[in-house]
Amino acid sequence: MARLDGKTALVTGAATGIGRATALLLARNGADVLLFGLGDAELAAAAAESGGQAIPGDVTRVTDIAKAIDACGARLDIVVNAAGLIVPDQPANVSDEVWAKTLDVNLTGTMRVCRAALPLLRQRGGAIVNIASVAAFNASPDSASYAASKAAVVAYTRSLAYAHGADGVRANAVAPGWVRTPMSDYEMRLLAEQNGTTPEAECQAVERRIALGRMANPAEIAACCLFLVSDEASFVTGAVLVADGGGRAPTQNRAV
Repeated sequence: MARLDGKTALVTGAATGIGRATALLLARNGADVLLFGLGDAELAAAAAESGGQAIPGDVTRVTDIAKAIDACGARLDIVVNAAGLIVPDQPANVSDEVWAKTLDVNLTGTMRVCRAALPLLRQRGGAIVNIASVAAFNASPDSASYAASKAAVVAYTRSLAYAHGADGVRANAVAPGWVRTPMSDYEMRLLAEQNGTTPEAECQAVERRIALGRMANPAEIAACCLFLVSDEASFVTGAVLVADGGGRAPTQNRAV
């Protein structure tokens, strides 16, 4: 029997990256998956591959979230919030617009999806995984709004866990480090432009600071999500699973 047979899962940000990989993995483990996100063509392709249902929409729009929850019908067992964005900025020059947009997607979008899903999750007990980031704990100078939003996701997830544990709802966060996704590709291009190098050179510089010597692939983060939503993690709630390949270890001077 697959680990998630008979369960219904809603995954946000499911068109690409971690969200897409998670939707595919949950489906392979027996879940009926609803894929919610932007990027119509990519979302449709991911839904076709997973055998799930594509729900085009934006986590900043309450009406879109309501549509996604309605599509779940009478049952919802799993929510994975993987929708997110990053715009490099610094504390001294972050604009109000970038700050507001980043928090609206990464934090408020996560909250709105959880808030809308709770009535269904509380009926049978369910599991929520919110994608945070190691930037929540060791922010760089160029990630003011992103790091703040992800730190807040961690705090919100813990509040959610303690508020609804008695309802049988578990809430945990995954904090990835560098992952090979369209978002990290974008960051590598920006660094290359800034430093007069190439995206691949910037990627190699990042990987030299990771204990395992490489970035993760999205499937590895999806596997963390699968564990947290499965019965194997039945006594895990309010936790943050850091999956950064040892990126927070002092590996800057590690021999190459």
